[in-house]
Amino acid sequence: MTNLIDTHPSYVVGTWAIDPTHSTLTFSVKHLAISKVRGSFEKFDVTVVTAEDPTATTVEAVIDVASVNTGQKDRDAHLRTSDFFQVDEFPTATFTSSSIAITGDDFTINGSLTLRGVTKPVTITGEFGGIVTDGYGQTKAGITASAKINRHDFGVSWNAALEAGGLTLGDDISLTLELQLVLQAA
Repeated sequence: MTNLIDTHPSYVVGTWAIDPTHSTLTFSVKHLAISKVRGSFEKFDVTVVTAEDPTATTVEAVIDVASVNTGQKDRDAHLRTSDFFQVDEFPTATFTSSSIAITGDDFTINGSLTLRGVTKPVTITGEFGGIVTDGYGQTKAGITASAKINRHDFGVSWNAALEAGGLTLGDDISLTLELQLVLQAA
């Protein structure tokens, strides 16, 4: 097993925040049983506190669910209703890590996701891209990660039957994070 600190001698203990201009949180769901609808959350925040022992690192995220964007105004408005996110009552979703396992550049984060007032365990897997200092002297880290959740676990159960059989939406939601983090304090 490769040690993250050995692989990345520039590893820094400290508090990191996302660089929103270089970070995305996207999702996809099966649609009409033949393709996927994709979207993103335009506003979200992630704080990572790295520790001397990288497996003691913590991750917290807050997602502004009203910022959902699928590129289709009417669909986005529907996603904000009680059929889906119910943003008037639950304006944010949150994730808090409980454990991290690291093998080389690969990691697994276990934690709790709260969506629509329901908290369930979620596992995020990903890859650490490394740490660099940019042209402005900022220390940055890159992370790519993904998770899969069942929307029914969070009370998001709207669906419509198709004439030919089946349902409009699949149950599983795939989440993908492309994050660039900026060191705030070491």
